[in-house]
Amino acid sequence: MHEFELINRYFSKLSNYNKSSLKLNDDVFFDKSKRLVISIDTYVEGVHFINFQNPDLVLKKIIRSSISDLICKGVRPKYYFISGSGNKKSFTKKNLEMISKALHYEQKKYSIYLCGGDTTFSKKLSFTITSVGFSDKIVFRNKAKLNDDIYVTGNLGDSFIGLKVLQKKINLNRNLTRYFRNKYFHPNLQINFTKKLLSIANTSIDISDGLIADLEKLINNQKLSYKLYLNKIPISKNLNKLINLKIIKKIKTVTRGDDYQILFTALPSKSRIISKISKSLGIRISKIGKICNHNQKSQIINEKNKKIALKNKGYFHRF
Repeated sequence: MHEFELINRYFSKLSNYNKSSLKLNDDVFFDKSKRLVISIDTYVEGVHFINFQNPDLVLKKIIRSSISDLICKGVRPKYYFISGSGNKKSFTKKNLEMISKALHYEQKKYSIYLCGGDTTFSKKLSFTITSVGFSDKIVFRNKAKLNDDIYVTGNLGDSFIGLKVLQKKINLNRNLTRYFRNKYFHPNLQINFTKKLLSIANTSIDISDGLIADLEKLINNQKLSYKLYLNKIPISKNLNKLINLKIIKKIKTVTRGDDYQILFTALPSKSRIISKISKSLGIRISKIGKICNHNQKSQIINEKNKKIALKNKGYFHRF
């Protein structure tokens, strides 16, 4: 069973009398009267991270991926809670010291504070992060408008290559290995863009499961479609090198997720403002497509102006 089918069939009705739950169809819980914004994520070894050989790097990645849920809503994270399930093999003194140092680093970098959590014994290693922020406004899902421009921050695809390097499915030289590995463990969150997002975006989401998968989630309850242009999807110089060497195709990297960049739509009239914000903040913000009428099928157009058939739209949990 698909994860969203599971939610819709068994849990959505339980939230009908709680507007703050946003019908369980957004990244966060939002209580406007209390200015309270909350997200929660669970990370399991072998699913969300390969192994625990680098506990400090794993913790940095999961903290960033968790607070990304708030950032993409236009909210600065303030507090976080962390629960860990594991055993003496995973929670050695050395590992715990590395975890503590990693959390300290993330707290300092993003001005967030640990507020509590839980620890339990388990044969399977997992972490659950609850992130908390405060705002009287957020950018919701399913608020795209017909003819909106589609934007994405930063570069896409580097994290996926980093994963393939760690899985030893791609062999690169030392410098490229270090670069992509770092991009996998240290997603570059656009936290300085957070407040600006509130004034320009009609709808937004972070790219965790993949560009296409998350774009479809972004407009899943709207009678809309999309058109994306592959050549406009931003990638790094290093990823472009791999594509030119025909080590991998662009479409197979930019749609696979774990980027934690912000995907949003905005009115065409906001184009100049967005360009100015991009320059003033030093953040790459790329216009990659358009929101279209639902009568027109969603499509990705390549450099030769031809439609691309996409077999893998991203990551989905199945039960």
